[in-house]
Amino acid sequence: MNLDFQCARALSNRGFMSFAAGWERPGRNPSTSGSGPARPDLRNGTRYTGLRCQPGKFAARPVTPKLSACTPAAPRWGIIHQVSEEMHEHRHAIRQAALAAGWSHRHRDVSGGWLRPTVFGAVDGLVTNTSLIAGLGGGGVSAHTVILTGVAALVAGAFSMGTGEYVSVTNQNELVHAEVATERTMHARFPAAEQAELADTFIGYGADAETAARMAAAVSADPDTALRVHTREELGVDPFELPSAIVAGVSSLIAFSTGALVPLLPYLAGLPGMHAALGAALGIAAVALLTGGMVVGRLTGRPLLRSGLRQLTLGGVAVAVTFAVGSLIGGGHVA
Repeated sequence: MNLDFQCARALSNRGFMSFAAGWERPGRNPSTSGSGPARPDLRNGTRYTGLRCQPGKFAARPVTPKLSACTPAAPRWGIIHQVSEEMHEHRHAIRQAALAAGWSHRHRDVSGGWLRPTVFGAVDGLVTNTSLIAGLGGGGVSAHTVILTGVAALVAGAFSMGTGEYVSVTNQNELVHAEVATERTMHARFPAAEQAELADTFIGYGADAETAARMAAAVSADPDTALRVHTREELGVDPFELPSAIVAGVSSLIAFSTGALVPLLPYLAGLPGMHAALGAALGIAAVALLTGGMVVGRLTGRPLLRSGLRQLTLGGVAVAVTFAVGSLIGGGHVA
């Protein structure tokens, strides 16, 4: 059976179900009942396997017995099953053609599970310690003081970031769980109201009232599915795919430590000369900011150079202000 897309959609509607049921309804003479064209009688031995489709019309087409897939003894759902298989093959062919053309449903992580705390932690650690070292260098302190202060800031900042991220994500997840529990209670107490609300949601997406009602009934038949759909629509989250607080906290801690370590490398390596060490630290930090911004641009699909320059500019402003403050205080201009 060759069905075009319009025909496949038509056959999936309730009208075809009634059409197929009318073919084999017991005690009905299709050639005399009702008005309009006569319907084929499947009880007289004639076999039908083809359907010609025009917009809004169905027509049966008799074929040779060797091509028959629907006989008088077959159950009435045989035709429905046959159409279902045709539609499945059609959808499969569409997907295969789309895949060949570059279609993909792979998406980046947008739940905030690891990308946000990692990027935020790395940038925060890099900018914080670079600015701190620039301020100390502007004040003319010794390399030992820079190392001591920088390492202390690294450790304190890393644990502060990790703890803060863990607590933040945990609280957010607990709030979601509380709202999901409320939604579950509403489903248990007022299932009809929740189903009607879901039907209204589908109508808002463009479905007609009858289709929306059937969709809502199908979704509501499974409590877990109904709860998941409702929370997605009302809360904007999936309660079964919440970000991990542990992943967020550990990612933030490691990322901050890595970022804060970068400007300390020239001092830890024992580079002689205060100005040389400070210049090397600022140069390495600038490259790290530019590279980090480009990596983020690659992850988010933004222009690489633009993302890198944006991060470098923002970090540069913080470093410049801190260096100016350190120079004023260290140079004795501010008591």
